[in-house]
Parts: sequence; structure tokens; C-alpha cells
Amino acid sequence: MRLLSLEVQNYRNIASASLTPGRELTVICGNNGQGKTNLLEAIWLLTGGKSFRGGKDAELVRRGEPFAVLEASTLSAQHPEELLLEEPEEERRIRMTIGTPDSSRPGRNASVNGAPPKRASALAGSFPAVVFDPGHLSLVKGAPEGRRKFLDAALCQLYPGYLTVYRRYIRALQQKNALLRRSAAGPRLYAEKAALLEVLNAELAVQGEAIQQRRRAYLERLGPLACSNYAELSHGAERMELHYAAQFEPGGLADLLRARQSEELRAGQSLCGPHREDIELLLDGQPAKVFASQGQQRSVVLSLKMAEAAAAAAITGEHPVLLLDDVLSELDDGRKQYLLTRMREKQTFVTSCDDTAFLKTDGEVYRMNGGVLTKA
Repeated sequence: MRLLSLEVQNYRNIASASLTPGRELTVICGNNGQGKTNLLEAIWLLTGGKSFRGGKDAELVRRGEPFAVLEASTLSAQHPEELLLEEPEEERRIRMTIGTPDSSRPGRNASVNGAPPKRASALAGSFPAVVFDPGHLSLVKGAPEGRRKFLDAALCQLYPGYLTVYRRYIRALQQKNALLRRSAAGPRLYAEKAALLEVLNAELAVQGEAIQQRRRAYLERLGPLACSNYAELSHGAERMELHYAAQFEPGGLADLLRARQSEELRAGQSLCGPHREDIELLLDGQPAKVFASQGQQRSVVLSLKMAEAAAAAAITGEHPVLLLDDVLSELDDGRKQYLLTRMREKQTFVTSCDDTAFLKTDGEVYRMNGGVLTKA
């Protein structure tokens, strides 16, 4: 997968910008607060309309404007088995609009090759990318929700049907939690509540099993890659391990939901299912969330992100675009060189306050200053 060009209008602090990236490395330099991450975020929106920073529509549109517009040209291989040939590559034009709530077309919409616009989420899976943002350091020491989101976001890109399953699960979960919070005084109301819970639990069991199955299979592929990456990054100083911390064995969710129904009724909320599971990260057998230093956290997350890209390439047949925001800060020279080596033969976008690490590379270098992008 490659991004051939990107035109940005009225996006955050960027009034207008034109980017023609390199085939492999593209560096966006500039001081903090100038708009480097905003440009990287605009590229990420092509994966399905969501921001890796969680911005609302009004926050993504330049102040005083009704719309932000992104126009991109991408190139992808049609058939994985023909990746080495020149003919099967397919160019697509994507036009995305982000409208403020009071605009004529609010929300995020996208059209491909001039087709009528649809919700931007319909792009999921069509432009594979992997992003590293300093906020992803919370993958190590943050709450389990962030680690689950890491898995689910990757799976939504790889398997578009996964998003449908996930939404069905979340919808049933929300209905169940609303029901559990509802008072049911008297035998008749209690019986009605229990009957509805049985229906919702049946739906949760079906969708929850599918979610966990995908997560387990993905981690079986991701885990060895991430651990190998960490061994290279740390020069073998520590050993990294990944484990899926499951609440139930495959095929066991329905029984677990029945077993804990009385407990959930007392608690007024759902207590079990894939929305309560986690990834356990270990360094030399110890929990990384407790013992990992800042540098170790960064190495763990980089290992996971590089593994995510390699796993996507193995599954889909083409390498995703890499988006690395401020990735080289706090890395020693050896780890910087390792990372630069891993950027070869794949399209990578890097933001940095200092371009000295990239002076000897063959990449394209841009500078961002006050939302204005110029070729260096």
C-alpha cells in the first residue's frame, strides 16, 4: 500500500497543504505545536475516518470553517500473489469531508473514485496503516481498555466483518447493562428481567466467542513477531512475553454468563466477556505495567507496532503504511539505527523536531511551520 498524494484543506491548524510523499521514507520536521501530528492524523483518517487522538468533528475542522476536506490518491496491489508484478496495482482517489455539527453535511463522509459519498467508516480495511503516537505508551501501564482497543483496531482493518461482530456485541452489552441497572420489584418483573437477560446473554455468547477467537488467533501471529522485535531492540537484554488474559476458554462464554448471572444482577452491571479481558505483557517474567522503565515502555510499544505491520503484511499480502509520530525521542543511537533500518522497503511517515537523524537517508523531507507545509 502506498499514498501517492494528499491535499488537505481547513484541517485543524492547516489551511491548505499538499504532500507528495516518497516511495519509502517521508519526514515531516518542525517545532512542537506547528501541525506535524495534524498532518499524520489526516493520513490516518483514510483508514476509516477515526482519529488516533479521538478528536470530535468540530475539533478537526479549522476554526471558522464549516468543512475540512482531504483528497488522497492511493496505490494498492489487487492480488497478493502478484505483488512482484507491475501491472496489478490499482490507483484509487479518496475524497473525505468532515463537517461541523451546524454545517450542511455534518460528520465524516468519504467517496472513492467519484462514487456517491458514504460514511467514512466504510473505508475500513481499504487503506491499511499502522500508527505510533506517544500516547500509545499507555499500552504498557494504562488500563486494559487500551490494550483491547489496540487488538480490536488492528482486527477491524484486517477483517472488515470483525467490525460488524464487534458492534453487535457492544449493542447487546449496552442493552444488558441498561437492563441490569433497572429495578425489578416483584416476582413478575423479576421474571421478565431474567427472561430478557437470557436473550441478551445468548447474543453476547455468540458474538463474544467470535471476538475472542479472532483476538486469540491474531495474538498467536503477533506475539512471536513482537517478542523478536523486542529482543533486537534491547540487544537481548530482556525477554518479552505476551499472553491473552482470557476469562473463559473457547466455547465457555455461555456457561460463564449463566454462572455469574446472579452476581451481575446484584452488581447492576456486566462482569464477564471479552470486554473484560486483557493482554498480559511481561519482561523477564515480570509484569511490564509494574516494572517497565520509560525506555522499556517505548521499546515494548514499538515492538508491538512493528509486529502489527508485519502481521498485516502476512495476512493481507501488502505492507501497511507506517505513521510514526515523534518516534525517535528517548531512543539511543543503536535503537534509532535499528528503527531506520526497519523503515526500508515500506512507505513510512515520520514526524520529528530534529531532522539530523534523517540527513543521510534517501527520504523526502518536509517542514511544517504554523500549519504551512513546505518541501525542505
